[in-house]
Amino acid sequence: MKPPRKLHIKSYGCQMNVYDAQRMVDTLAPEGFVETDSAEDADLVILNTCHIREKASEKVYSELGRLRVAKDEAARNGREMRIAVAGCVAQAEGEEIVRRAPTVDVVVGPQSYHHLPQLLARAKSEGRALETEFPVDDKFGFLPQPKPDAIRARGISAFVTVQEGCDKFCTFCVVPYTRGAEVSRPVAKIVDDVKRLAENGVREITLIGQNVNAYHGEGPDGRTWPLGKLLHRLAEIEGIVRLRYSTSHPRDVEETLIAAHRDLAALMPFVHLPVQSGSDRILAAMNRKHTADDYRRVIDRFRTARQDIAFSSDFIVGFPGETEGEFAATLALVMQIGYAGAYSFKYSPRPGTPAADMQETVSAAEMDDRLVRLQELIDTQQSAFNKAMIGETVDVLFERAARNPGQIVGRTAYLQPAHVFASPDIIGQVLPVSIASLERYSLLGELAGGAARPAPSILPQLTGA
Repeated sequence: MKPPRKLHIKSYGCQMNVYDAQRMVDTLAPEGFVETDSAEDADLVILNTCHIREKASEKVYSELGRLRVAKDEAARNGREMRIAVAGCVAQAEGEEIVRRAPTVDVVVGPQSYHHLPQLLARAKSEGRALETEFPVDDKFGFLPQPKPDAIRARGISAFVTVQEGCDKFCTFCVVPYTRGAEVSRPVAKIVDDVKRLAENGVREITLIGQNVNAYHGEGPDGRTWPLGKLLHRLAEIEGIVRLRYSTSHPRDVEETLIAAHRDLAALMPFVHLPVQSGSDRILAAMNRKHTADDYRRVIDRFRTARQDIAFSSDFIVGFPGETEGEFAATLALVMQIGYAGAYSFKYSPRPGTPAADMQETVSAAEMDDRLVRLQELIDTQQSAFNKAMIGETVDVLFERAARNPGQIVGRTAYLQPAHVFASPDIIGQVLPVSIASLERYSLLGELAGGAARPAPSILPQLTGA
């Protein structure tokens, strides 16, 4: 019997890449690969790349430089190490990677990683394998199911891809070019995946997609199902106690999704809804296809359906031509909405996108200043949201043992870490916790008797309502 081969995957970027990395492990397990935390000891190293942020490709080439040294060292010791670059940088810059990094054996785009075994075999015989075309076949139909022990090892929460690609073509974004057009998986396939996860101890499912609320998969009745209807079906699966989804677009919030938040106890009242800017002119230049008021109305629809719902978002500062007044409109939007958290970034041009050709640049100093001011406001709101939990009793889904001996850590409905002293047998359970204090971003408390109370009183402190 051959000894197992060691596999190391380093993922960058979004939740989709985390999920893709897990499925690469599942794909390569039948080939005799087992995961290792050390790249230096691995027989195969995969860099699972992201192309969203500035200098993404430079980070990849820097990492490849370090791996070249490790590969040379392995060869001196009589061991063969193979290196693969996967994901969105591979999709966008495959030929350039082949030219600049001869140490790379395989380059594979995010829609083709189910072909990894064949690509590794081709690289062995031909010296190099490149596949960055969008395949006509659905990769999910070819991916092997994760083994039960692998599911259990990954914990009680899991990602499930339901949709890939994006048809919005925001002028700053490379996703339509690296992930392709929107494609939704059939309901039956998703239900099968979630049932298998639930049977092996998963209690929380996060549905993911580049534009997840544009989901329009084929239902078992032959009709197209929207995301809200899919969530209703998944809430019926025994063992699943929490449902989430990410990332959404304001244009695709339809009524079945709003109704799901109103009617499903399992659907968590925390929505990541990127807006990017509070200025209508900048939103139009970004091709976001909505105004700031459109966004506010979507928020109002959610809040009408469920009072305790909270939001996170994405913001870009310094988009080409952004004035100080237009940036002030973003600050005003943040003040009006009130966020439990958000991600803010300085604009960086992505090659091949329309915004990369826009000439009205904002200076680096102005971008830095705006980012600091925006993030300070967001941090203030997040701190207020977290502090408002003190004295409340909230439901926590317990996930694992904490670093401190005797403590178990879980997450609230709003993804806040919560620590209690308790027995490990509470892992996988949702239990009410009385929150006593806050330490940085983590809540500290103790198990409480009875049921947790929803806490809509938290939200007015953010918005002044």
